Amino acid sequence: MATEINRIARTESLFRDVNERIAETSERFGAKDAEFVCECADAGCSERLYAQLDDYEQVRADGVHFLVAPGHEEPQYEQVLQMNNEYQVIAKTKDRLLARKARALDPRADDSPPENQANEI
Repeated sequence: MATEINRIARTESLFRDVNERIAETSERFGAKDAEFVCECADAGCSERLYAQLDDYEQVRADGVHFLVAPGHEEPQYEQVLQMNNEYQVIAKTKDRLLARKARALDPRADDSPPENQANEI
């Protein structure tokens, strides 16, 4: 189970990092919306999601919230908080270890550990 939790946390964190760069670049060019990648646990996922930058910022306000394509949530670990035609906002609320890892790997967290220490969480 811990191996599965680590895999999910790393995959979703990687996609979230990609989206952070997309948001930063879009803001620099004055865009109001952007095409993001799905932040689901499937490392092979290539779904693209359109969202307003303000909406993306609301998702990112909490380190356990992620932007995923409809149907890409992991029901045993995640709760769908919001959905529309383009995406769902999910939260890591059903597993404490996964929630801790999501927060620890959040690039916006003040206390985000170095990459090599995130495995120990």
